[in-house]
Amino acid sequence: MPYPEMFEGYMIKDQSKWTEFEKQEFKPKKFEDRDIDIKIECCGVCGSDVHTITGGWGECPLPICVGHEVIGKAIKVGDKVTTVKVGDRVGVGAQIRACLECKLCKADNENYCPHMVDTYGAPYEDGTIAQGGYSSHIRAHEYFTFPIPDNIESKDAGPMMCAGLTVWSPLVRAKVGPGKKVAILGIGGLGHFGLLWASALGAEVYALSHSANKKDDALKLGAKEFICTKDKDWAKPLAFTFDFILNSADMTHEFNIQEYMSTLNVNGEFHNVGLPDKPLPQMMAQDFAPNGAKMGGSHIGNRPEMLAMLKLASEKNIKPMIETLDISEKGCKEAVERVKVNDVRYRFTLTGYEKVFGK
Repeated sequence: MPYPEMFEGYMIKDQSKWTEFEKQEFKPKKFEDRDIDIKIECCGVCGSDVHTITGGWGECPLPICVGHEVIGKAIKVGDKVTTVKVGDRVGVGAQIRACLECKLCKADNENYCPHMVDTYGAPYEDGTIAQGGYSSHIRAHEYFTFPIPDNIESKDAGPMMCAGLTVWSPLVRAKVGPGKKVAILGIGGLGHFGLLWASALGAEVYALSHSANKKDDALKLGAKEFICTKDKDWAKPLAFTFDFILNSADMTHEFNIQEYMSTLNVNGEFHNVGLPDKPLPQMMAQDFAPNGAKMGGSHIGNRPEMLAMLKLASEKNIKPMIETLDISEKGCKEAVERVKVNDVRYRFTLTGYEKVFGK
């Protein structure tokens, strides 16, 4: 593999064979003045990876190398890069580019930029398709490359790059903190970060889950109380309770949403970060009237939010619950298969990159 002309990764060639990873070379985009080349050390496995390769979110450009929870070492920096130097340990999340000139970018909403480039499966202006972190290297714009505090282990930092930020951003934008009652719905890869962050921000935190066996974990992660949503009439005692519900589940199409909405305080919000393959259940406008409730959603987060999240995690020594697997055809297959059926507590990080890609 003649770096820097070519990178190498574990790629999927057919969405009907979404567990069949094959190691192959791919050509990165042209290196520019604000780009950084990163030799990858590890990469988290995101539900988005599975939705993409299975076709749950539609067709994607093939072959594709997924992975957008990347941690590694900067080995080359462009002439205009000021935030990273060669040798720094850095992370890259689910976005790798934006115009940085539109009104959204200038208002720290670059994660909604209409010209954004996703970290994998999206075209650059020259037509090159971005490829992700199940690979030897990644080439990223410096604005979307983040220094990792020394006391956060790489395996823990990886999942923060997408899962962590995806729940951090809506929590801080909703001003979650002391005096707020917050429910985290769905205790999985996203939801377990929701419990960690909401608790660290000082809110009174509740865990909502249909899996009673997650109670002990939820309490360890910061929940004041665990509520099993399989219990009969679980919502009735909670009417007008929560200021904010963060829905991190990707099975919302099977929910009785009206039941969840009934637990919101007046003008409370039911906020979606879990993105299922199927549409939400049908609702009536009247469902929002009894408590003036709102429903919303969000997409990852911005650079200042990422840096603030990492700072808090470092200062409070916050550690997610992570399982590791060595990257390989077999390791990638096991990871995506188990994420598909929610058989992970609560996030995978692929490690062992030097064994397969060399030093």
